[in-house]
Amino acid sequence: MTDPARPGSNPSPASARLASVDALRGLTVAAMLLVNDPGDWGHVYWPLEHAEWNGCTPTDLIFPFFLFIVGVSIALSLGPRLARGDARAPLLRAGLARALRIVLLGVAINLLAAWLLPGRDMRWPGVLQRIGVCFAVTAALAIYTPRRAWWVSLIGLLAGYGLLLHFGGLAKWDNPVDRVDGALFGRYVWDRNAITGQVHDPEGLLSTLPSIASTLLGLCAGTWLRAGSRRTLLLAGAALLAAGWLGSAAMPFNKNLWTPSFVLWTAGWAMLALLACHVLIDRRGWPALGRRFGVNAIAAYAGSELMQILLPASGLQPVLYQRGFAGWITPLAGPWVASLAWAIAFVALWWAIVWAMDRRGIHLKL
Repeated sequence: MTDPARPGSNPSPASARLASVDALRGLTVAAMLLVNDPGDWGHVYWPLEHAEWNGCTPTDLIFPFFLFIVGVSIALSLGPRLARGDARAPLLRAGLARALRIVLLGVAINLLAAWLLPGRDMRWPGVLQRIGVCFAVTAALAIYTPRRAWWVSLIGLLAGYGLLLHFGGLAKWDNPVDRVDGALFGRYVWDRNAITGQVHDPEGLLSTLPSIASTLLGLCAGTWLRAGSRRTLLLAGAALLAAGWLGSAAMPFNKNLWTPSFVLWTAGWAMLALLACHVLIDRRGWPALGRRFGVNAIAAYAGSELMQILLPASGLQPVLYQRGFAGWITPLAGPWVASLAWAIAFVALWWAIVWAMDRRGIHLKL
């Protein structure tokens, strides 16, 4: 296993692994844990919540950032191997096997939740499932197609999906994404309308198509990063932001449906964040904050999801929250602060776990 580049090492742009990418990935995972684990879902500050339907809050940037970084990582890991002439078929088999393991891990976590948590039905889609599919498709394109095919695929995905939404509708419960998920998964999704029986899942099957576009944009960014094309990253990031903003006038930002404007807007911010991390960490030697989360990203996310299941199932979470946080923080500062304090403590616990893992050279890969 190649050790991540250390802060201040000023690695070459062609390095297979950059500390800035691990840091950005890690900060993204830490943000995932922060927004997924409040002490009380009834008391969450608005920046830590998803937009109810249309719109884009800071929280809505997190998952697109992660998928974008998946694409960057594919470029950095596969690019050097393809450049030196490694056989493509074994690379594809390894990539597809890893993608399958990620998908199966997501399904297993959802099965455990359905088994242990009262009132929780099985959910077939999920965050890890989407990551696995996006990883598989993007890796296959990176291995077997030229760069122009990436752009053709990207434009085709966004244009085709945009037309589908334009003619099929954007309302919750009544749009092509929810109709397809209802036909395929039935009630085994994230949300179900008790009156009409209609279903909705923010990680559904059809909306994974534009999510692949987010990952493809990361693949392009990672290729430019390898080549040292910082100016291209800057210009492309600005262009994506402008295109997303203009596109939102025709089709609003919507994470649930992963609208084309949402893809462009979030990828623009992700590209500029990648550039900033690269300049500050790889080139100027700033500390790679978040790197330890980044080198164990899937392990930290999956482990936190398991903890989210086991704590409520055991009955410990209400007791821990009341005695350790709400019981004394709420009278002093209010319930929102108590809820946020629990979330920060949850992230701190997992930071300690991944810190200990990294100190011992434990980097779990699926």
